[in-house]
Amino acid sequence: MPPRPTVLTKRTLDKDLDKITHAEEAAKHVLRRLVAPGLGLIFVGLVMLFAGVYVLDQPGAVLVVAAAALAGYMAMNIGANDVTNNVGAAVGARAMTMGQALIIAAIFEVLGATVAGGEVVKTISSNIVDTVQVPQALLGWIMMAALMAAALWINLATWMNAPVSTTHAIVGAVIGAGIAAVGTEPVNWRVMLEITSSWITSPLIGGLIAAGLLYLVKTLIIYRDDKIAAARRWVPVLVAVMAGGFMAYMVLQLSPIGKFPPFTVILIGIGIGLVSWLAARPLVLAQAHNLENRNSSLRVLFRLPLIGSAALLSFAHGANDVSNAVGPLSAIVHSVGIGGDGGVGHPPLWVMLIGAFGISVGLLLFGPRLIRLVGEEITKLNPMRAYCVALSTAFTVIAASWLGLPVSTTHIAIGAVFGVGFFREWYTRHSKRRIAYIRRRAENFDIDEPEDPNIHETRRRYLVRRSHFMTIIAAWIVTVPVSAALAAVIYWVMFALFV
Repeated sequence: MPPRPTVLTKRTLDKDLDKITHAEEAAKHVLRRLVAPGLGLIFVGLVMLFAGVYVLDQPGAVLVVAAAALAGYMAMNIGANDVTNNVGAAVGARAMTMGQALIIAAIFEVLGATVAGGEVVKTISSNIVDTVQVPQALLGWIMMAALMAAALWINLATWMNAPVSTTHAIVGAVIGAGIAAVGTEPVNWRVMLEITSSWITSPLIGGLIAAGLLYLVKTLIIYRDDKIAAARRWVPVLVAVMAGGFMAYMVLQLSPIGKFPPFTVILIGIGIGLVSWLAARPLVLAQAHNLENRNSSLRVLFRLPLIGSAALLSFAHGANDVSNAVGPLSAIVHSVGIGGDGGVGHPPLWVMLIGAFGISVGLLLFGPRLIRLVGEEITKLNPMRAYCVALSTAFTVIAASWLGLPVSTTHIAIGAVFGVGFFREWYTRHSKRRIAYIRRRAENFDIDEPEDPNIHETRRRYLVRRSHFMTIIAAWIVTVPVSAALAAVIYWVMFALFV
């Protein structure tokens, strides 16, 4: 007898349809994860075309185009890894949404890199390894190896959620490739000592500034009996300090050296600060209308200065960290003789644009996950603490950029967070003003033994921060030697294959 045909029952058909549906959902999930890398590859391709327009029919054009692609890739990794330092605190404090944070950071990263990033680029491109002592034929390959090694290490570290410093990576890579090519003699150890000292001192300075800001906020606003009245008085002052300091930096950065004496720059900063105070005062007064006299109401009033400090930090980050991507590219461009009349270390505008837009692309494509990590998982921040962290980090990075020192924004931000945390621990135990405030509150509510209900939770959070601090220290120690060794290996491979 012939076999009986198989009849699909409704139950079997439903199961098969469910399998197809699940397969489609799985395919969409996989494809969605490939969207960001795909867009990143498109950006690298556009960078190569963009660079090709400027170096077409020039000697060494192929080398420059390849270096531009690596610089764009490096810039995207910087945007993906260091973005947490710009807006993570603001997002974690719920002062702005993720979309708002990405837009603000992308705009100010581009502005900072193109307007104020040239000074640090000169340090990376020509001061770490003395370009005079390095043959021009080898300089391009040294910088190519450095770019590739640093970019690969940062990409791997970002994938592992490791908080490494992009500045450490590129400086170590330049040293490693330079030593592999010509030995230790061309390495400028004096500049290296200055950079290393800035890595050590800048987190301490950031922490001290953040602690000082938090002390002022607590003393002048939080532990006052009338918090809202105190905030109406002092929040516009904080906005004025931020705006005045930022404008003073802009004048110093954009004007020719020596054009404005220090006293004039200070007067300009004071003038802009006064205008900002006059503009912020009615806005804060309007926000404070009908707010209750409690700490949660201060979140509303600190939203404006926190957003401003996040924008300022993004500008400072773009000015400082663009050098990590385009510094080696600038050296390559000048090594082949197409850098223009600016001299070695003065990057052409199109080179700066590659770094600026690369950082923003990396931020937009890969930034949200790390923003959530820093803003919500490492420590819990409210708008007042987040403002202190962001503003102190911004001023420290701006000062370093003005001096031409490529510091690590990661370590400055962590130093600011720890400065806030350690100060809160001390203030919780020793502040007479805080103890008196708690006793007054207890008397008002007829409580016999007033005690801070958050003290145990506060201590627990400090332990979390200290554990992350150890992770940062470990990454700090490993990044420079690993990137240097990787750059040396890549240089030897390149030299064997192409030179």
